[in-house]
Amino acid sequence: MAGHSKWANIKFRKGVQDAKRGKIFTKLIREITVAARMGGGDESTNPRLRDAVKKALSANMKRDTIDNAIKRGVGGLDGEAMVAMRYEGYGPGGIAVLVDCLSDNKNRTVSEVRHAFTKNGGNLGTDGSVSYLFSNQGEILMAPGQSEDLVMELAIEAGASDVSVDDGQIEVITPVEAYHSVLNVLQNADLEIEQSHLTMRAQTMIAVDDETAQSLIKLIDMLEDLDDVQEVYSNAEFSENLLESMN
Repeated sequence: MAGHSKWANIKFRKGVQDAKRGKIFTKLIREITVAARMGGGDESTNPRLRDAVKKALSANMKRDTIDNAIKRGVGGLDGEAMVAMRYEGYGPGGIAVLVDCLSDNKNRTVSEVRHAFTKNGGNLGTDGSVSYLFSNQGEILMAPGQSEDLVMELAIEAGASDVSVDDGQIEVITPVEAYHSVLNVLQNADLEIEQSHLTMRAQTMIAVDDETAQSLIKLIDMLEDLDDVQEVYSNAEFSENLLESMN
């Protein structure tokens, strides 16, 4: 099936994020708490919570810590009142950027996000200015060497919307509601999955030159360093040469 692959770009971003693991637990706990508050504390009926818990377990967070975050979200424990918010803007080269935040102080958060955009040659936009360029979807990246035919057959049957192959590596795209079903089917077939997550996926990727990419990466890094920022998405596609030079 047709479709572009973001494999190299995703792996690059994951590598950058892994280097910032010192802040990951705080952000994961916030995400679990808000997911539980918005959709309830039952992982089986709350896809956002289930995904947040999966990420926390992958980061070696203790189950007691996860359970306390869920209890805090559903009102079982006292804690900060975190609110989810999204900011939209343009980075260098007019690249669309989405910033998902969890914060107990909106004024502080918007000020810090705006400063990051301004300092790095971008500008903060209004609600809806770039979000229409993205879709909320699941991404499942298969480990190298998996059977393309088997993955495609199982994934499409389970509700995947697209399966693409780039240099032998397979990417499965799903609607949010089918994400966990597809993931479970692939895992139950003993297929190896390298990475999976719910994400805001750009409908069309925009290739950027290396100079623009360097400026954009500085913006994304500064945003990700903010305590209130959970995720940063863009529609930029970095060149293979740049990715290789930075890994």
